[in-house]
Amino acid sequence: MASASTGKEAECKDYFIDIPPHLPPAEWPECCIYRVPKKLRMVNEEAYTPKLVSIGPFHHHINGSTDMEMHKMRYLKDFFDQTERSQEGFLKIIKDNEVKIRHCYSETIEHNSNDFVKMILLDAIFIIELFSRNDRNDGSDYILSKPWLRLGITHDLMLLENQLPFFILEKLYMLAFDLNDSSSFNHHEEDKQIEEHKKDPFFVKLCRNYFKDYDHQPDSIIGKEIKHFTDLVRFLLCSVPNLHPKEHFHTRYCATKLDDAGLKFKAVNKRLLDITFAGNKCLGHFPCCNMSWLLACLPCLKGVKCLERMQSILEVPIVVIDDSTEAVFRNLIALEQCHYPSETYICNYAVLLDYLIDNEKDVELLVDKNVIVNNIGSNAAVAALINGLCLQIVEDNSCYSDLGKQINEYSDNHLNRIMATMKSEFFRDFWRGTATTVALVVLLYQFWSFLRPFVFKK
Repeated sequence: MASASTGKEAECKDYFIDIPPHLPPAEWPECCIYRVPKKLRMVNEEAYTPKLVSIGPFHHHINGSTDMEMHKMRYLKDFFDQTERSQEGFLKIIKDNEVKIRHCYSETIEHNSNDFVKMILLDAIFIIELFSRNDRNDGSDYILSKPWLRLGITHDLMLLENQLPFFILEKLYMLAFDLNDSSSFNHHEEDKQIEEHKKDPFFVKLCRNYFKDYDHQPDSIIGKEIKHFTDLVRFLLCSVPNLHPKEHFHTRYCATKLDDAGLKFKAVNKRLLDITFAGNKCLGHFPCCNMSWLLACLPCLKGVKCLERMQSILEVPIVVIDDSTEAVFRNLIALEQCHYPSETYICNYAVLLDYLIDNEKDVELLVDKNVIVNNIGSNAAVAALINGLCLQIVEDNSCYSDLGKQINEYSDNHLNRIMATMKSEFFRDFWRGTATTVALVVLLYQFWSFLRPFVFKK
């Protein structure tokens, strides 16, 4: 029996799985640059793929990037000619941090050490030189002098898969301009400059100037550990103090239905995610006092301040929809899905817009209210873009849950729904509103004519 058992064990050994002695973790602690998950990529693959310039290992030497690789070499030559430095110090920094850089990527990088270090140096110097020329307003630069090329490269530099770790860019920039010690500061203002640098480091300022179209906050990014440019853009857009994820956001009402119910949409110049429910609080108790329907139908009354104050208002920051909007949002959403699963602020914002916009009529309303600036032409295209952003994303909680409750409570109120029906049926536009008003006046006059003999008896 023993020999038979031993024989079976020997046969089973042929099927044993060889376990590597040093199995790497599924994700290193430094990991922050991800391949976009397939379920997101399959919705719109082009939104995650660079078209003009490849940065980092994921899209290294993509088709059609030969010309841009030559521009990188030109920038590299100009950089070292102007700074009068050798490549040795820069290569040493990259080599010393090679393992950490590799761990920043979600996949194992197959490049050998020599090729990897040279690739990082070439891409990093390209970025530093481009940002420096932009800061100097170098209108003669080949890239910056051509708006289509400048905007295209800016777009590529925000893609999640097309990134270098921020820390290595900052280290190389500090070395290039002797910013690692106090000798680089003006001695007369040394303390002031050092303190200012601590609040907003030089390279961060340079990056914010390059991505200024997305920089809607006047203060500094204090205490934020920036991972890369996609992360930087997210910080710039998400810097709203009252964002606190709670339960899931849900509302049954789109923009046109809310407008019919008397909720006014007001465009405001605030940070993109700072959407608030405002207005006269007593309207929640006395919705019959809401005069939104009357003001909508009789524009001549809009100058009456007391009527304007008797409205509930949804304050929405202006959002510009252009050719790059979809790709920017999709990459920010992908970053949150991979790296910030409990702080999905951009995802929350996209879901909120998705609820507000069902079709082109909702877009038309928000365009009329100056909430949306439509630079792609078709309202139907904007509706399709917004409705498609939320495909395949997972949202466990939302920073707009309280806002959703306020919207639902307002719209669920019976008197507000009656007001919505009245506006829809009798005050849909100026002419119908005028006809309804005239009919009411005639009806009241006829009623008064009927009662007058009984009231004024001789």
